[in-house]
Amino acid sequence: MSKALFIVDVQNDFTEGGALGVEGGDAVAERITRYLEAHADEYAVIVASRDWHDAEGDNGGHFHPEPDFVDTWPVHCVSGTEGAEYDPGLDTAVVTHHVKKGQGQPAYSLFEGTTDEGATVAHLMEVHGVVDVDIAGIATDYCVRASALDAIEHGRRVRVFTDLVAGVADETSDAALAELAHAGAELADSGV
Repeated sequence: MSKALFIVDVQNDFTEGGALGVEGGDAVAERITRYLEAHADEYAVIVASRDWHDAEGDNGGHFHPEPDFVDTWPVHCVSGTEGAEYDPGLDTAVVTHHVKKGQGQPAYSLFEGTTDEGATVAHLMEVHGVVDVDIAGIATDYCVRASALDAIEHGRRVRVFTDLVAGVADETSDAALAELAHAGAELADSGV
C-alpha cells in the first residue's frame, strides 16, 4: 500500500499573466515546491499533469472565440508553447510521472491524460499499489475537482490540500470543495 501525490495543471497559462490565470496560482506553485522539499519521500508516485491542447482546431469544442468559461474557453495550454509549460515556481525535479491531457479534446481530470509512454494514471496507481492520493494544483473548481472525483471513483482515499490549490472563482471553488468532502475526500492543510 502506497501513496501518490497529484499535482494538477500548475502551468503558465493558469497562473498570473496566463491566458486563464487564476489569482494565487504563482503562490500555489511555490508552496507545492516547498511541500515537495519536505515530503516527496513519502510518495511512491508523484504525478504532474498538464493541459496539452492541439494548436489546430477547437479541440473538440473546448476552444471558442466567445467562451462561456464553463464548457468553452479561450485558447490556452497549446502544446509546445510557453503557456503549456510548468509555472517556473514549481520545481518538478522529484515528479515521477508527467501526464499530458487534452490533445485534441476537452479534458479536466488528470485521469484523462497519459504519460509520453502511453501509461494512464489508473495504470500507474495499480502498478504502484496506490491506496492514498493527495491532490494539489489548479483550478480547484475544474481540474482539481475532476481529478479528485475520479480518484475517489477509482476507490482511492483522497486528501485535497486546500492551501495548495487555487480556483477560478471563490464561489465555485467553495462549492467544489464541499462536493469533494461530501464525496468522501478529506480537506486538509499541507502544513507548509
